[in-house]
Amino acid sequence: MLGAAPTEDQVGGMSFIFRIAQPSECADADRVLRAAFTPYLAKLGREMPPDYYKWLPASIECGDVFVADEDGRVVGVAATERREAELFLDRLAVAPSKQGTGLGRWLLQRLDEVARERGNCTVSLITAEMMDHLIRLYRSHGFEIIHRGPPDHGKDAHIRVHMVKRL
Repeated sequence: MLGAAPTEDQVGGMSFIFRIAQPSECADADRVLRAAFTPYLAKLGREMPPDYYKWLPASIECGDVFVADEDGRVVGVAATERREAELFLDRLAVAPSKQGTGLGRWLLQRLDEVARERGNCTVSLITAEMMDHLIRLYRSHGFEIIHRGPPDHGKDAHIRVHMVKRL
């Protein structure tokens, strides 16, 4: 199964390994997530509290967090949730030094493979409507907007875009 066996590829002249995150990599995954999402939250007018990723260790233990490994360093993180007939992409993060290299697209392709191997029919996600570049990325990867609305959490009033890709 892809989720268990690492996959290595070349992306933009760089070599990455896609694999399930290990418990010992929780701090590294947290670092990449924080680096990628701090500017995102700032655009939403929010700050990242210290316990923002308190769920990460349990998700890693469940095998729901995947990483892009470059020479033994975590440079990309895909945190997922298993839902009935779908794989929900909760967070996709690329280290700032690797943004714009195609690593995010590569991670999305690997997640499609994980979803198919798990028997999922769709991959879904939610992003802020104001993040045009993310919506373009996801659309270019085959995601369609199925709903727009306020966030369920109520921590800000920015409209969210719910997107789905049928496999």
